[in-house]
Amino acid sequence: MTALLRLDNVSQTFNRGGLLSGQRIDAVKNVSFALAEDRSEIFALIGESGAGKTTLSRMVLGMQRPSSGTLEFEGRAIPTAPGAARRNFMAKVQPIFQNPFEAFNPLKKIDRFLFLTAQRFGGAARGAAADLAVDAALERVGLSLAEIRGRFPHELSGGQLQRVAIARALVSKPHLIVADEPVSMVDASLRMSIVNLFARLRDEMRISIIYITHDLATAYTISDRLLIMQNGAVVEAGDARAVLSAPKHPYSRALRDAVLTLDSIGLFAAKRTSNRVTEDRDVK
Repeated sequence: MTALLRLDNVSQTFNRGGLLSGQRIDAVKNVSFALAEDRSEIFALIGESGAGKTTLSRMVLGMQRPSSGTLEFEGRAIPTAPGAARRNFMAKVQPIFQNPFEAFNPLKKIDRFLFLTAQRFGGAARGAAADLAVDAALERVGLSLAEIRGRFPHELSGGQLQRVAIARALVSKPHLIVADEPVSMVDASLRMSIVNLFARLRDEMRISIIYITHDLATAYTISDRLLIMQNGAVVEAGDARAVLSAPKHPYSRALRDAVLTLDSIGLFAAKRTSNRVTEDRDVK
């Protein structure tokens, strides 16, 4: 299998209280998985707070070096130092963070962030080309440049702002999106609209998405495969439906039983099927 992304025995260890304290924290322990280059998918990383999900995502994004193990994107080591290789990588791998209100400088207009992405990573110069690139990305999330031009972050709702964050990630036409708890700060009424949007990005734009969450309901709805983490280690992995319908590890069963009943599994399975063939009105 040609890999878009490959992690091989990746670990991250921190020293609490400094190098001289001697207290080591294993935030991530020997994690391995791969995403195929020729097949887009939504790959969920699931676990409670402190499970190591965000630390793992920071290593995938090249924001943090692993203590051991290797991470490769399109067959090359993920670059962490500034330079041309890093810019090329960032054009192809884009993040979406948990809190949209913290993702944008409140003193700067929203459209500025999209235009900078278009210029730095999308190859669009200033003017009409940048306008077209930004407007096309906003259209994908149910917005337009006319709606957000000249506006500050506080002038948009949380749902609108998170959709702008997704649009910013789409401007460079990435191959992979790393979404860290992207619906946890959004009203419950808007969560499914964003989850359905991710499914369309996978199906229509052929973008693979690493979906980091503790929300098993949304993970069950849209994920193709998943990986469950506890205290930095992988306890279970595989097909999303198979794992969440019949988890084998005690921790996986505890997570599932705390959120999903047999009735809700049936409900989400039905939604998952219908989401493939229907459009979500909220993002149109």
